[in-house]
Amino acid sequence: MNREDLYRQIQAKRSMLCVGLDVDYAKMPECIRNLAESGELMFQGQEFRGTARSIVEFNKAIVDATAPHCIAYKPNLAFYECYGIDGMRALDATVDYIRSRYPEIFLIADAKRGDIGNTAKMYARAFFETMDFDAVTVAPYMGADSVTPFLAYKDRWTIVLALTSNASAAQFQMAEKDGRPLYRAVMEEMMGISNPDNMMFVVGATKADKLAEIRSFCPDNFLLVPGVGAQGGSAEEVMQYGANDKGGLLINSSRGILYADNTRDFASVAAEKAAATASF
Repeated sequence: MNREDLYRQIQAKRSMLCVGLDVDYAKMPECIRNLAESGELMFQGQEFRGTARSIVEFNKAIVDATAPHCIAYKPNLAFYECYGIDGMRALDATVDYIRSRYPEIFLIADAKRGDIGNTAKMYARAFFETMDFDAVTVAPYMGADSVTPFLAYKDRWTIVLALTSNASAAQFQMAEKDGRPLYRAVMEEMMGISNPDNMMFVVGATKADKLAEIRSFCPDNFLLVPGVGAQGGSAEEVMQYGANDKGGLLINSSRGILYADNTRDFASVAAEKAAATASF
């Protein structure tokens, strides 16, 4: 998916929302958790039981409810890997479902991979060929050779961690390098090996005061902005300070949408929350 495709989605839906599919069995509504004990689900020729069934059913309901209001989904790999092979099968089924029902939606693997070039090639192959994601999040702190293998794929995206929303981010990201904060040095180095058609940057919504500064030296790249909702970030501030002339933002909300309601109405409430988040 290219940059123009993303811009068209933003304008068509009047939204910059990315829904984070961070599935947590313990937080799912009881009606979904009970499915783990109620036999099998046959989906796309595969049988799902137990926790895997609950994950697939939950994700399908959330996706169907929120797809009209968002332009991207971002499964966090840790929330699937923790359930072993069942979780990964459920992730694969979720990706297949979105691809078949909502092919216009941008799919991000929130994997935060970062390793030497030979290993990075295998990560890129896993996410872009085997699993058919549009983008993957990457930790750049091993240097350019750990990032460049992801850039070899046409119309696929590398999303580099830059200024994150977690409490201890400043320990490293705000440290100075050559008179610049490290996050800026990283962004400028990464911009030198890429272009706005294949690289985005992660900038946390809780750092909204930095967005205008970032746009001064990074005007064209998309920014993936987590931290809206449960982490306290403001979508309005993000759009005010971080949008460029075509939008240029993917504003992520996860828990604030997925777990907004724990009754049988969870999907309709998720749709309401999605409609109210990052819309303009």
